[in-house]
Amino acid sequence: MERVLRCPVCKKPVEPRSRNPAFPFCTPRCRQVDLGRWLGEEYRVPERQADGEDRPAGLEDGSGSDA
Repeated sequence: MERVLRCPVCKKPVEPRSRNPAFPFCTPRCRQVDLGRWLGEEYRVPERQADGEDRPAGLEDGSGSDA
């Protein structure tokens, strides 16, 4: 039994990559909507903390001990 993939934008079923140039989206329109969301900063990738930034207590040296 083949698993039905859903469009991440509209949740409609998506045709396989071999028959759908907009894969993993159902249509080129949904692909453009997703791109617009990224460009509009609706989606965000968490930023890594740079060295020297505030960290939770006890994690300054990476060991987790207070010694």
